[in-house]
Amino acid sequence: MSQSTPPADLSAELGDSSNADPLYRLRHSLAHVMAQAVLELRPGATRGFGPPIDNGFYYDFVLPQPITPEDFPEIEKRMNHILKRNQRFERADLPLDDALARLGEMGEPYKAEYARELARKHGLTSLGFYTSGPFVDMCDGPHVEHTGKISKGCFKLRSVAGAYWRGDERKQMMTRLYCWAYESKEKLDEEVRRHEEALKRDHKKLGPQLDLYTIDVEHIGKGLPLWMPHGTVIRDELEKLAKEMEFQAGYQRVATPHVTLDKLYYQSGHLPYYKDGMFPPMVLEEESDGGGHIKETYFLKPMNCPHHHRIFAARMRSYRDLPLRLAEYGQVYRFEGHGALSGLLRVRGMCMNDAHIYCTAEQIEQEFLAVMQMHETYFELLGIRDFYMRLSLWDPEDPKGKDKYVNNPEAWELTQGMVRAAMQKSGLPFTEVKGEAAFYGPKIDIQLKTVTGREETFSTNQLDFAVPREDRMNLVYTGPDGQEHHPYIIHRAPLGTHERFIAYLIEHFGGAFPTWLAPVQVRILPISEKFNAYAEKLRAELHKQFVRVEVDASDDKVGKKVREAVTQKIPILLVVGEKEQDDNAVTVRRYGEEQQDSMPFATFVQAVLAEIRNREMRRVPGI
Repeated sequence: MSQSTPPADLSAELGDSSNADPLYRLRHSLAHVMAQAVLELRPGATRGFGPPIDNGFYYDFVLPQPITPEDFPEIEKRMNHILKRNQRFERADLPLDDALARLGEMGEPYKAEYARELARKHGLTSLGFYTSGPFVDMCDGPHVEHTGKISKGCFKLRSVAGAYWRGDERKQMMTRLYCWAYESKEKLDEEVRRHEEALKRDHKKLGPQLDLYTIDVEHIGKGLPLWMPHGTVIRDELEKLAKEMEFQAGYQRVATPHVTLDKLYYQSGHLPYYKDGMFPPMVLEEESDGGGHIKETYFLKPMNCPHHHRIFAARMRSYRDLPLRLAEYGQVYRFEGHGALSGLLRVRGMCMNDAHIYCTAEQIEQEFLAVMQMHETYFELLGIRDFYMRLSLWDPEDPKGKDKYVNNPEAWELTQGMVRAAMQKSGLPFTEVKGEAAFYGPKIDIQLKTVTGREETFSTNQLDFAVPREDRMNLVYTGPDGQEHHPYIIHRAPLGTHERFIAYLIEHFGGAFPTWLAPVQVRILPISEKFNAYAEKLRAELHKQFVRVEVDASDDKVGKKVREAVTQKIPILLVVGEKEQDDNAVTVRRYGEEQQDSMPFATFVQAVLAEIRNREMRRVPGI
């Protein structure tokens, strides 16, 4: 899979490198060792970046012959030989012209390109190089004293992927080698075990395996998932949950079309701010009633908010109508580069748990708090604990700020203060980061970690001060003074998109969903065909109660039926034979448990209906 995320800058851009901790030095030094090994095994290769990362390091190459996982043992063997040579890491600073000439002699065009950019960006007059044995790299350090300081058991090659140079899909595709590196073999082994367990939960593996979704690249297109019946159940259950919670919280549901005229997005400001994330326009021509021609330009909608704003504007509004909460599970389309697409996490078609709250300045704090409390309720219900919140602010010092943000410093400071005060009052921990706000206002990003340790933004709450104004959508309400005022808008999507959130839940539960969310909630296993009729009778009774139930009427032995159901991670199995039929009873087995419980069928029905109705997390392994 290709990687389009811009790679970390070389250490030459990190400023003072003398304070780096020992693990950073270890990983940075091993990055050089791996690059040396690759260059020895693939003469003629050229290099890109090679930075330390959270669990090790990576290095990018343009290779004369490909590298596959089958080559990893040979690369690791060569790395261990280099460690035994005790090569010292020696630094030399060269004047800029000499540094560029040296990179030219080394045949490193990508390093040279980056060196020129560093010089322009920081006004550098010299650049650092590190030499270890025959290996030379443009680098600012730091490193260990020599390769003999690194034990051979502390690293392991992890994976190979594609990576565009500088994260730009228009540029050279490189080969990226990832490697784990830790202080000791024990810590490395622990990380490898954790990673292997995480891979078993990878939604790109479990999703198709459990028949939840498919992506038909040839006939449908990249990043456009097809939801199978089982996956659609999960979508529907999440949507049902959201609709219930939003109804209780005073939201009103709306529905909007998938396409709209370009005029709407110019008015909202998404054009030109968001044009790169939109599908190309559709230009339509047709005859008018008067015999002339009408030419109109439409876009697939990348977000629901402008449509909701037109619903707000469809009639006169009073302060008595506020807060007005409009909600929709809206389908949107965004043109993600193909290198960024990844299973359900990065797609081009998605269905968003969207809503917009139109309110007065005095209502912002309470409304924002209510949204954050809704997040907490969802996360508590689903057993999600590994998350944090990030207040994303504008950056007035950003040289591209005029293109990225609405130019209203006073409004930025006011609304950022409002959101900060609401978050402080909530008692929820949060961090602040500049330069990641929406173009129209500050936002709270909810960050979750996937099972593979990758951090993703799964939902946002945004406070919009700009779009309602007269130079945008010109949304107004009549205040108690009889005058027109512009509302503030809170954009919120606590469950994000079906695609990204279900990807997270597949990994979070390892595919073993709680009963209320499971595609098949109950499977009945008759121990022989003599009891198929009794099993069908039970199925019909549960089906009438809207339980998702099926019967395994195959000729297989009951042990094989159980194993098959466990493979499909069905939460509840009912084994039935002569005793159960005579007593109108069932023997209950739950996923992840060896214990079996026999009970009257009526008792089971009451219990399972309560479990589903209350959306219990009961007996989900690992949660």
